[in-house]
Amino acid sequence: KKSKKPALIAKSSIVLDVKPWDDETDMAAMEEKVRSVQCDGLLWGVSKLVPLAYGIKKLQIGCVVEDEKVSIDWLTETIQEFEDLVQSVDIAAFNKI
Repeated sequence: KKSKKPALIAKSSIVLDVKPWDDETDMAAMEEKVRSVQCDGLLWGVSKLVPLAYGIKKLQIGCVVEDEKVSIDWLTETIQEFEDLVQSVDIAAFNKI
C-alpha cells in the first residue's frame, strides 16, 4: 500500500545581512532588488534596516527556502550581482524547519 501522507518538504529559514557600499546607498532600491530575486521554493519574509557603523545601515531580510529547490550559494551570489548597491551578503541565521 502507498502512504497517503504527503512527502515532507525540507525547508530552511534564513536571515541574510545585505551590506551596502556606503551611507548614500538607496536602501529602498536595494531591498527592491533583493526581493526581485524570485524562484520556485523561495519566499521572502520581513526585513529591517540595522545600524552598522558611521551612519551606514545594513538590510536584514528573512526568507524561507525549500532545500531541494533553492541553493543558498545561488541566492547569495545572485544578490551580490547587484554590485552597484550591494557590497556583501552574509548569512546571519540559518535554521531548518
